[in-house]
Amino acid sequence: MKSLAMTPTHTVTNQSTPFTDVNLFTSNRPLQDALAHHHPSFDRERFQSLGALCGSAEMQAHARLANTQGPRLLTHDRFGRRVDQVEFHPSYHALLEAACAARLHGSPWAEGPGGHIERAAAFMLFTELEPSVLCPVSMTYAVAPSLRAHPALHAAFGPGLMAPRYDARFMPHPAKLGLTMGMGMTEKQGGSDVRANTTRAEVDGEDAWGQRYRLTGHKWFFSAPMCDAFLVLAQAQTGTEGLGTGASVGGLSCFFLPRWRPDGTVNPLHIQRLKHKLGNHANASSEVEFEGTHAWLVGEVGRGVPQILAMGALTRLDCALGTAGLMRHALSLALHHTAQRHAFGKPLIDQPLMKAVLADLALESEAATALALRLAAAVDHTENGQTGAALPPSIDLAHEAVMRRLLTPVAKFWICKRGSAFAQEAMECLGGNGYVEEQGEGVMARIYREMPLNSIWEGAGNIMALDLMRALRGHDVAAALENECASARGAHPSFDRARDRVLLAVEQGVEEVQARQLARDLAVLLQAAQLCRHAPSFVFEAFCASRLATAADAFGLLPAGLPLEALIARAMPVEGR
Repeated sequence: MKSLAMTPTHTVTNQSTPFTDVNLFTSNRPLQDALAHHHPSFDRERFQSLGALCGSAEMQAHARLANTQGPRLLTHDRFGRRVDQVEFHPSYHALLEAACAARLHGSPWAEGPGGHIERAAAFMLFTELEPSVLCPVSMTYAVAPSLRAHPALHAAFGPGLMAPRYDARFMPHPAKLGLTMGMGMTEKQGGSDVRANTTRAEVDGEDAWGQRYRLTGHKWFFSAPMCDAFLVLAQAQTGTEGLGTGASVGGLSCFFLPRWRPDGTVNPLHIQRLKHKLGNHANASSEVEFEGTHAWLVGEVGRGVPQILAMGALTRLDCALGTAGLMRHALSLALHHTAQRHAFGKPLIDQPLMKAVLADLALESEAATALALRLAAAVDHTENGQTGAALPPSIDLAHEAVMRRLLTPVAKFWICKRGSAFAQEAMECLGGNGYVEEQGEGVMARIYREMPLNSIWEGAGNIMALDLMRALRGHDVAAALENECASARGAHPSFDRARDRVLLAVEQGVEEVQARQLARDLAVLLQAAQLCRHAPSFVFEAFCASRLATAADAFGLLPAGLPLEALIARAMPVEGR
């Protein structure tokens, strides 16, 4: 009797090989060109090493296991005592160790000019490997400016937050090799409307870390609860009598909440449950309750919203970077598969309709990379400009400040909004194989589930559109846009027409109901301007013809006559290109 393995009907043919052991940096020409444009002296050896690591079979196995063997909540020990800890698979820790070693968290704040640009490009590469473990990494990066304004807390926690080390041990911060930070903003009754928060903070004295409070309340989304400390929002109560006679409301304020108190005891933070989410499975998103939890005031009483907006601007950058990274990996999987899969007598990649889809996806991916890295460059220039660091003489800090404020909501809105549609089209290139999870082996399915999160996290589309409306007030945005687009003026008729149309809308103003349209128009215009600077001319011209001259509502509807083969060849994930 023949064994099943010998049955001829089970011979596997015409299937693509696993997309593994590829250097994700050296095989990504658009990222290399954009990085070289914004930071010519970037550390190429660093990126070659990181690209090889992120594309390795070993790290891909860690990504699969971290997602299929997700976090587990431990509320009590076997004796009935509350412990409020989350247990992770070892692969989760391996991934976070690699991310911190790659300096994706607090390190750029001490690296000088170019540090934020390199970090942004590295963040995109790591996102291709596994995005959900980057939640605490992103928050650690974003809280640094707020802590720098608080000398005592910065002295205690700053060195650990910038150390290129990851330390998973649950213990007081002085004994740890590296630290991570989280945030707790939203509550069940308010969501994005944080002014509706009800968590209250009562004055509890003062110590070496400043004004101390006791928090009572909850957080509906509290990501990465095993971080060493968190920035949270609460309604501050002033007066030494707490909520009794003489107390008054100081307003929504920002607080530093550590997992351990200064005296070495555990700070009471009750983790109620972990969220059961569509994707982002390696990351522990939780609901928590505060019952007399100690926290220290950061900034001024009643100024919590501006503090959070400053942090949110940096995590919004990471949403754009992360989505651009996921787009690139979805595109690479589609190109890799269609180059090997045959149908109707030739490879899928040579079929005319598939060519149009792949070329269109390649344009979208490169444009997303260009816009996200341009925002990172604006962050780098403005942050280093504030410290008096030596910047290239060509950098106009006033212009960069306006572009940073404008690009943050625009890039977050458009790149993240395009992500889900992009992932669906890339999945379709793989057919049924793309839809299969297969115990975590189906990377395309994982990308598809991950894509909507960056669009929702840190403010969904309407919040970004409203933030754009605020950005248009108080700045000479039209002049900044004219300056930003100057190098591309005259390069393509469709670009010039789009530029004039967008400038007119900015100068005259738009109604709130039109804010999304303006965000889209600004994003596409600025993507074209960036591609004119550092992409080959055929990429810029194809982008203008397909995004500015027309506005297709699906991928694969490119105008006739575009160089499809050249667009695909530039995007192919082939090392050394």
